[in-house]
Amino acid sequence: MGTIAGPAGSARPQGRVGLGTKLAYGFGSIAYGIKDNGFQTLLMLYYNQVIGVPAHLVGLAMMVALVLDAFIDPVIGQLSDQTRSKLGKRHPWMYAAALPVGLLYLLLWHPPVGNPLVTVSYLVGVAILIRTAISCYEVPSAALAPELTQDYHERTSVLGYRYLFGWFGGIAMVVLTFGWLLQPTPEYPLGQLNPQGYKDYAVIASIVMIAAILISALGTHRRAAELAKLNPPEPRKSLRGNFQAIMTAFRHRSFLILTLAGVFAYTNQGINAALSTYINTYVWVLPADIIGVLMVATLAGVVAAFAIAGPLSRWMGKREAAILCIAIYLVMSLVPLSLRYAGLFMSNADPLLVPVLMGFVVLGTAFGVANAILGASMMSDVVEEAEEKTGERQEGVFFAGSFFMQKCISGIGLFVAGAILTAVSFPAGALPGQVPPAVLDNLVLTYCVIKLVLGVLTIAVLIRFPITRAHHEQRLARLAQMASHSAPLPGSEPELR
Repeated sequence: MGTIAGPAGSARPQGRVGLGTKLAYGFGSIAYGIKDNGFQTLLMLYYNQVIGVPAHLVGLAMMVALVLDAFIDPVIGQLSDQTRSKLGKRHPWMYAAALPVGLLYLLLWHPPVGNPLVTVSYLVGVAILIRTAISCYEVPSAALAPELTQDYHERTSVLGYRYLFGWFGGIAMVVLTFGWLLQPTPEYPLGQLNPQGYKDYAVIASIVMIAAILISALGTHRRAAELAKLNPPEPRKSLRGNFQAIMTAFRHRSFLILTLAGVFAYTNQGINAALSTYINTYVWVLPADIIGVLMVATLAGVVAAFAIAGPLSRWMGKREAAILCIAIYLVMSLVPLSLRYAGLFMSNADPLLVPVLMGFVVLGTAFGVANAILGASMMSDVVEEAEEKTGERQEGVFFAGSFFMQKCISGIGLFVAGAILTAVSFPAGALPGQVPPAVLDNLVLTYCVIKLVLGVLTIAVLIRFPITRAHHEQRLARLAQMASHSAPLPGSEPELR
C-alpha cells in the first residue's frame, strides 16, 4: 500500500485495502444494522399495536432520545480521536461497547406495561442508553474508514462493505422475525401482534449484536498497532478545548452540507421503514411470511447497492452519483402507492402483486443504499479538507456527525411516522380489512407527499457539496508537501490485509 505523510510527518495509507481488513471492518456493522432495522421496522409496531402506546407518544419518545443523544456522539468522537493505547484510538471503545449494547437492546423489548406514561418514560431512558452504547462502538469504528485509506474511490469500496454487512445483517434479522418468529396463534391470529415473537427476536438479536462487535474488533485487532503508528492520536485537550474543537468541526461548510442532506435523506428512509410494515399489512394486506419475502427482496437490493456504488462513483463522481441514486430511489418508492391512490394499480388479489412489489423494492433499496454508501465516502473526504485548514485530523468528530444523521432514521423518522399515524386517525390493534378506506387513502397521500418533499430537499442541498476527485487529490498532494517540510517522507508501509 502506498503512503502519504500526515501533518506531523507520520505516514497514512493511501492506496488499496486488503480484503481481510474490509471484511473484518464491515462485519461489526451488523450490530448497528440490527439495532437500526429494529428501531425502524419493528419498534413502532410493537409499542403501538402490541403494547398499546399511542403512536405519537412512541415517536415523541424516540425524538427526545435523539435530541439528547445529539450531544453524546460528538463527545465520543472527540474522545476517541484523543485516546492513547497500544490498540490505537478506536479499539478500546469497540471492545468496551459489546456487552452493554446487547444487554440494553434486550431490555428495550421488555418494557413495563399498564401505565402508558411509565412505558414511555422507560422507552426514552433505555433508548438513550442503547444509543449511547452503540455510539461507543459505531463512532470509533466508522472513524477507521478515512484512516485505512485516503484514496478517493477506495474509500467507497471500504464503506461499501460496512453498509453491505450493516444492511444485510439488520434486514436478515427482520426476515427471520417476520418469517418465523411472528407466528399467528389462536390468541393472536395476526402474527405481527404476537408479543412472544418480539421477545424471541430480542434474545437472538442481542446475542448476534455482541458477537458481531467482538468478531469485528478481534478481526482488526492485530492491525490496531499499525493504525496507531499511521494515525497518532490528537493532543489531549481541556474540556473547553474539546468543545471548541467540536464547534470548529461542526462549522465546516462541506460537513454542514452533508449533514443537512443526510438529515433529509435518512429521515426519508426512516419514514419509509417505520411505515412500511403498516403499508404492507394494511394497504397491500400481506401476511407476515409474505412481508418476510419482501425483506428478502430488500436484501437483494443491498447486494445490488454494493455492486453499483463504486462504478457509479467512478463514472460520475460521488456527488452526481448520489443525486442520481436519490432520484431513482424516490421514483421506486412512490410509484406503486401513487398509482394505488389514483386507482391505477393492480388489486391485492392479483397474483402479480407480490412479484411487482419485489421489483420496486429491489431497485428502491439498491439506489437508496448506494446513496448512503456514497454519502459516507464523501464524509471521509471532508476529513482531509478540514485537516488542511486546521492542521488536525478529527475523523471521530466528523463521523459522529455522520452517525447522528443515521440516527435520524429512527429518531426523526419515527417521530414523523407517529405523527402521520395520529393525524390520519389510524386505529390501534387494527386487523387488515378493518381500517376504513379513507384512513388508508390519507395515510398513502400524506406519506407520498412528505417523501417527495424530503427527497427534493436532499437533492437541493447535496448539489452544493464542493469536493470532487480532482479537489481531493490536489489536497492530498498539498498535505504531503506541507508535511515534507517538517519531517522526512516515509518510504513504505506494509499493506493492511
